[in-house]
Amino acid sequence: MNTVDDLEVTAISPVVRPELVVAGARGTHDRSDFLLVRVTTSDGATGLGEVSATLQWSGEDAGTAEYLIKKALAPAILGRLLVPVADLERRMDEAVAGAPFTKAGISTALWDAYARMLEVPLAVALGGPLRTEVPVKCSLSGSGRRLHDVYHAAFAAGFRSYKLKVGFDPEDDARRLAEARKLVGADTFLGLDANGGYRLGDAARAIQLMRDQGPAFLEQPVAPGDLAGMRELRGRGLSIVADESVFGTEDLVSVIRAEAADAVSLYIGKAGGPGRVVAMAQLANAFGLDVVLGSNGELGIGAAAQLHAACAAPGLSARIPSDIIGAHYYERDILKTPLNSDGQTVRLGDAPGLGVEVADDIAAGFRSVR
Repeated sequence: MNTVDDLEVTAISPVVRPELVVAGARGTHDRSDFLLVRVTTSDGATGLGEVSATLQWSGEDAGTAEYLIKKALAPAILGRLLVPVADLERRMDEAVAGAPFTKAGISTALWDAYARMLEVPLAVALGGPLRTEVPVKCSLSGSGRRLHDVYHAAFAAGFRSYKLKVGFDPEDDARRLAEARKLVGADTFLGLDANGGYRLGDAARAIQLMRDQGPAFLEQPVAPGDLAGMRELRGRGLSIVADESVFGTEDLVSVIRAEAADAVSLYIGKAGGPGRVVAMAQLANAFGLDVVLGSNGELGIGAAAQLHAACAAPGLSARIPSDIIGAHYYERDILKTPLNSDGQTVRLGDAPGLGVEVADDIAAGFRSVR
């Protein structure tokens, strides 16, 4: 009987590359206090996870995650059977309300251990793979010299598809979009992400002003709860993508019922784990919504989880690239071997589980929560 024998954590605060700091309507992402997770089973299988959370966006970070893990989540799963992982996820839900990003870190480690036990890639354990390559894009923000520097750093890293952070003043956003379009070129894929920053009238005005620049989509134009507003904005020439409106399955059902979006951006962290992301993708696909794997600025472990979930997810968008960017924003990668990505596409390997290992100095920092 293979049980969860130990749970270890280590906190890490990677340095964000200054030229790639992202500034959006919900604030500036210039610091990430993450918690890495490692589980070990009684049969010797190990699994890695990552709590990729920021206080201003998700309300969680390494400090809150470590407290919740020690206080309630570890006691809920230690000594329990590894399989089915869904039962351990249920036990975590019973132990702590909310905190999906923290639970997702543990869930990812459990799924990784399970797939390694089976000696198959995680995408296979999740029901796939339906594909082995996933197109990706990179976020741009700012204006003038700042926008210029961010774009050229992203271009130098190999990215050829982008989304621009908007959600401020519609006229100014239109001006910045024209700047961005001139930088990236007329035929380059370029979307918009408002992070819920517009009021409904401003969002309608922004679409009117920006439509002629050919943006591919507008992500989360209004507040997460304004599903009626999102529905009203559909059909105006831009695909509407729901992001902050959708954390778990209940949120997705609400978006579907409200006919509030053309596509949905799913996160490992928002959903509470990779298995739940794939299940939500199945639901979204059944109702005709495109699926995009969104990002909270993950490190290598989190990006590997995104990749495997994307490869197992039905309905992954062929129109909108996902946000599997890995360590791109940071000064260093925590993985021994980075993901196989050229900035345009990230490719699935055939190693068991997530298929990644952390660098030795990072691995040395893990400590048991017992």
